[in-house]
Amino acid sequence: MKSTIILVLVPVFAAVLFAQGPPGGGRGFGAGFAGRGLGILGAGPGSRTPVTGAPYSATETLQRQQTLSNGNQISTKEQSNVYRDSQGRIRTEETITPPASSGKAPYTVVTIFDPVGGNRYVLNSSTMVAYQSPLPPARPASGGSASAPAPSARPNETTTNLGTQTINGVAATGTQLTETIPAGAIGNAQAIQVVRISWISTELKVPVQIKTSDPRYGNTDMELTNVVEAEPSSSLFVVPAGYTTQQGGGPGGPRGSGRRGPGPR
Repeated sequence: MKSTIILVLVPVFAAVLFAQGPPGGGRGFGAGFAGRGLGILGAGPGSRTPVTGAPYSATETLQRQQTLSNGNQISTKEQSNVYRDSQGRIRTEETITPPASSGKAPYTVVTIFDPVGGNRYVLNSSTMVAYQSPLPPARPASGGSASAPAPSARPNETTTNLGTQTINGVAATGTQLTETIPAGAIGNAQAIQVVRISWISTELKVPVQIKTSDPRYGNTDMELTNVVEAEPSSSLFVVPAGYTTQQGGGPGGPRGSGRRGPGPR
């Protein structure tokens, strides 16, 4: 089956969970993101160190396009709003539209990551419930004595530095990661090449564009647009009046909160 997928990422933790990759060999740069991949809470995949002193708001768009062997195409598009304040707190908002057959009205899911208070909140506007759960401990900042060593390159993986360009109105540093899955590694008759091009904001330490091409799953395009480098209202990072707070992770939130992995890794 011939595939092509496109995606775009933004939400609250679109940046923290860069992660649910597709099954099979290789890192699976194609089927999903999160993560969130590079995360909003840090410059590297899976980072849990809050980025402070770099507030912004933006729109994250994730598009996927897949072309089937008979020429039929499957395209999806998801969009959310994301905010981060100077303290490193993050908020993402996504409108969920249930199938028409469900008879349910669209509702909004908001995820708030509060490293200051040490909690995550998932707010569901249809139930007016805020689910509270503790955040895992922050990882040491890069360069600290307890910092984990950088992961070693894989034998069939190459990295190319693309320099610095203005992407979606933001100065960003680009990297192309190419992985070749040898013939026979996962039952494939011929070698498979997976390519991911990431552009990371030099100031905000978040991805502004990630394009992934994986013959197994298609093309994915993540775009961070309408970026405003200003302090969002502090009211965005607290549970609003009228919500009932319950302990637990809740039914799931936007991409970055774990309902859908923002990116592969």
